[in-house]
Amino acid sequence: MKNALKIPLFLACSAALNLSLGAARDFYVATDGSDSNPGTLAKPFATLEAARDTIRALRPSEAVTVHLRGGTYYLPDTFVLTPEDSGDFARPIVYQAKEGEAVVLSGGSALDLKWTAYRDGIMKATTPKGLEIDQLFINGQNQRMARYPNYDASKPTAAYQGYAADAFSKERAARWEDPTGGYIHAMHRARWGGYHYRITGKDANGEVTYEGGWQNNRQMGMHDEFRMVENIFEELDAPGEWYHNAKTNTLYYLPEKGTDLNKATVEVVRLRHLVEFQGSVDKPVRHVTFRGFTVRHAARTFMDTKEPMLRSDWAIYRGGAFMLTGTEDVSILDCEFDQVGGNAVFVNNYNRRTVIKGCHIHDTGASGICFVGDPDAVRDPLFEYREKNDLDKIDRTVGPKTENYPSHGLVEDCLIHGIGRTERQPAGVQIEMAMKITIRDTSVYDTARAGINIGDGAWGGHLIERCDVFDTVLETHDHGSFNSWGRDRFWHADRSESQRVIDKEPNLPFLDAMYTTVIRDSRWRCDHGWDIDLDDGSSNYDIYNNLMLNGGLKFREGFRRRAWNNVMVNNGFHPHVWYENSGDEFYSNIVMRAPRGANTPRENATGKRVDSNLFFSDYPEEQNRYLVSQWDVNSVTADPQFVDPANGDFRVKEGSPAFDIGFQNFPMDQFGVKKPELRAIARTPVIPELVIARTKPRMPPENSVGGVYWLGARLHGIEGDEFSAYGVRQEDGGVALFEIVKQSEAALAGLKNGDLIQKLNGKPVRTAQELKQAHRQAGKGKITLLVVRNQQPISIELKQ
Repeated sequence: MKNALKIPLFLACSAALNLSLGAARDFYVATDGSDSNPGTLAKPFATLEAARDTIRALRPSEAVTVHLRGGTYYLPDTFVLTPEDSGDFARPIVYQAKEGEAVVLSGGSALDLKWTAYRDGIMKATTPKGLEIDQLFINGQNQRMARYPNYDASKPTAAYQGYAADAFSKERAARWEDPTGGYIHAMHRARWGGYHYRITGKDANGEVTYEGGWQNNRQMGMHDEFRMVENIFEELDAPGEWYHNAKTNTLYYLPEKGTDLNKATVEVVRLRHLVEFQGSVDKPVRHVTFRGFTVRHAARTFMDTKEPMLRSDWAIYRGGAFMLTGTEDVSILDCEFDQVGGNAVFVNNYNRRTVIKGCHIHDTGASGICFVGDPDAVRDPLFEYREKNDLDKIDRTVGPKTENYPSHGLVEDCLIHGIGRTERQPAGVQIEMAMKITIRDTSVYDTARAGINIGDGAWGGHLIERCDVFDTVLETHDHGSFNSWGRDRFWHADRSESQRVIDKEPNLPFLDAMYTTVIRDSRWRCDHGWDIDLDDGSSNYDIYNNLMLNGGLKFREGFRRRAWNNVMVNNGFHPHVWYENSGDEFYSNIVMRAPRGANTPRENATGKRVDSNLFFSDYPEEQNRYLVSQWDVNSVTADPQFVDPANGDFRVKEGSPAFDIGFQNFPMDQFGVKKPELRAIARTPVIPELVIARTKPRMPPENSVGGVYWLGARLHGIEGDEFSAYGVRQEDGGVALFEIVKQSEAALAGLKNGDLIQKLNGKPVRTAQELKQAHRQAGKGKITLLVVRNQQPISIELKQ
């Protein structure tokens, strides 16, 4: 044991000695260098490949730093590092921008074009033969493909910043000579992300034909209104739009006012990946660092976002501007990822101790940073929401099957914003099939979907602390600034099936969610969902010392979630669909609304403790809903006496009644990125005005105890969060059934507690009265109900 301890100490001393004595080797690369040069400062290389190959051949015994001189490096191909290019603890390999010099790594090409007038302000230029253009940059700014409807920057939360139900209608398409190669972008029917399609032409009837739609793992079809098309020549009619005709090698562009194309820098995109680490579990790439680069011009990958993740809403493309597969101790430091077309950084399968620190990631086509493991490392993996395991036969072994997943990764002191400019199922940081990932001191905002997303419970142990996450779920719906799922081995769409097995084996949820995930000391705001959303099955979480500014906290269908010492402004706790004996706890929190339940806990589905909270509201009227569950019997209603809520300081003053329920103050000035250069440009969330809820008794018969009955079932018109619980759109409505009497007409027809009726004989029913009226009007004829059960539509016939 003593010898084992001496080895790392020796290595540490050796590394320190090398650095103190300057025992390091330096190579230089410059845009005007030559690969026949020796790579010195006076005679630098021209390419990264020359530096890499020289280091590989020399196998130096000291640390090596490759300095890139200032300028833009248009990479001819993806720069690849393999295990042969590794350093070690004492002799790391560093690629970095030379101090004080700006270096751009580009996956594109600069074009020297001669522009001439075309018509209506549109300019045109001849491009090189065989050139394919996915993105066009003018003076460093990404332009827009010709599209309908036009882009409207004043509508940041509108789908695609401009949408139209007739985006690819037959009537619209009649204007298009040949739309082949165009794209359709459409939101998911329930706005759970989006879909993308490539137009293949028009059929004999003039209807648009297309392929695609695999980008969302909850296949429900595209939204009937939120649609947009791009890359259609006839739609080139707004400044900043362009179209490239590859057949005639002609680029058309309508410049913004004041743009001088004769002096403009024109760049196009070629590469998907700029840098790849290609290692494995057995032979990783080790101890390599990239520092100080600006990374631009990576191609969009939305048509290859095909791989479904584990029963979440997600499909993913395994790749990014930087792609890490099979690495140990690789760092990406102080880099800017500027307008890349897909994911910025993808940490794929086996990776250990990856560090992404001090980086500015913005305006990405897809996600910012992804940690995604191998599905073959998961025991009994399932992929589509409807798939289900036989819970009596699943593997009972705890944890992963293999080591082929990311673990002990770190995202620290980063600024991440403008996420999902093309795809609508992105996250600032995405974690899937990974273990013990830390996200710290990071600001994430302006995202189409989640700020931080954990797609499953495999295998937990993540730490999220001192983050600032807001302006999320901007174009989508039913999600959170933090979002998670846990549709792991134990989870079944029929909740009673999971309950049956877990009653006998309480540790079943922790076969995958084996380590506790901690969310603490962070600030969250979501105006289109929940601040923190622990969705289907999310289990084994500790959530404390968080400031939630708008959407509150949601728990759905999981086990052992503990939330304490949080402040929830203008909102509160959302218990959605609970298991019996879940072990959940919610205590010592300051909230401003009563719990907002959906399929509210009953009987044993009450958790371990929901009590000792402070309600800054007129709570007692709502409290009666939860007396049967013995919730909040020791909670208090009082003014917590915030220090300075108008300026975001929600600590409480000395003598506050919050201290009586066990609340403790936590810092309100440590959220988000700390790096001075990034903190100076980072936004912070809008601090809301306090709205003290004055609850009035809710008297509508269909929502009150006793309520309206129909065929032996109590009816409940759903509202608010309940639409999410049932997985339906608010505009479709529905009537829920509870307390169905045995042998009643409803029971004999096969209806069950918790069923949601949306249509009777094809007629929508949104309230209890509408359902009863539609039933009367149907008379004695055949009656067919459209029912949503376990988030799936089924058809049930009533027996007359």
